[in-house]
Amino acid sequence: MRRNSRARLGVSLLLVVGALGLGATPSAAGTPSASDAPAAAPSATPAPSTYALDAAVERRLGAATAGTYLDAKTGKLVVTVTTDRAEEQARAAGATVRRVARSAAQLDAAMDTLEAEAKITGTSWGVDPRTNRIAVEADSSVSARDMARLEAVAERLGGAVDIKRVPGVFRREVLGGGAIYGGGSRCSAAFNVTKGGARYFVTAGHCTNISANWSASSGGSVIGVREGTSFPTNDYGIVRYTDGSSPAGTVDLYNGSTQDISSAANAVVGQAIRKSGSTTKVTSGTVTAVNVTVNYGDGPVYNMVRTTACSAGGDSGGAHFAGSVALGIHSGSSGCSGTAGSAIHQPVAEALSAYGVTVY
Repeated sequence: MRRNSRARLGVSLLLVVGALGLGATPSAAGTPSASDAPAAAPSATPAPSTYALDAAVERRLGAATAGTYLDAKTGKLVVTVTTDRAEEQARAAGATVRRVARSAAQLDAAMDTLEAEAKITGTSWGVDPRTNRIAVEADSSVSARDMARLEAVAERLGGAVDIKRVPGVFRREVLGGGAIYGGGSRCSAAFNVTKGGARYFVTAGHCTNISANWSASSGGSVIGVREGTSFPTNDYGIVRYTDGSSPAGTVDLYNGSTQDISSAANAVVGQAIRKSGSTTKVTSGTVTAVNVTVNYGDGPVYNMVRTTACSAGGDSGGAHFAGSVALGIHSGSSGCSGTAGSAIHQPVAEALSAYGVTVY
């Protein structure tokens, strides 16, 4: 069942840098409707205080806000509201406010309708607070008949839904090659984490579903053992290092350097993001939707984040981050056209909470 939109809540060098991967491929990232959102502009990089403000607004307003995003021109957090009371609360928290037509409850209801009546393999949908609409994407595998069904459902929702056709197909691709190996497949570690002095790495759940034991090379010795996995519904898993190593908490930038990771947060629509993966290396993009449902062929995943970063088969399990802030675990995409990608991530904060671990 779909989660509520307000619930967003060793191998040393190989895993340390966390970015290889098994590519389960969802759908391309969408853009807001020009009539409802600010004009497209370079994405903003949030200051640490922005993540804190976003979390504070979430706690204070809850369902009284229809979502938050970063203003591309000013870099400030914008809170969408539908009532005077919510506007007062958002301003009191220090945020910029924008009045919109649809409440969080109305957007949730629209997604509930899509879930009940248009759960079609090859589609995804999520909240774009910049347009105050549900941004729906349908890949090339969606038939004309199913497309008509999707459009009919959207029409009944009275303008609350935008639909976009995207190239590529939502599919999971298991690739051979370097990186971390389990069950004859290759995946990627996203971030190294710790709990009680023990070291682990988190990765995609569709990776940890494949095998309990993970190695740094094909046929190599085991360096980590699965301690948790969740896919579908979620897409995260955790592996405990068993080889005695204490890898650093960094992400590979594929240019001879690494990025230290010191904290984790939920991504904000409109912000800049980077993705590190073994196939497409480091790519950049913008967050375009949150609370995204992706309908894979082997089951849906919920509460994901849609971005425009490029990715390809082999990147799944990799790291989505902004500066030293961990944001997500790469789940998949429908590929990349030129510089326009569609990388989808599982919010890492949810995985950290589920396993009681922290980045370092």
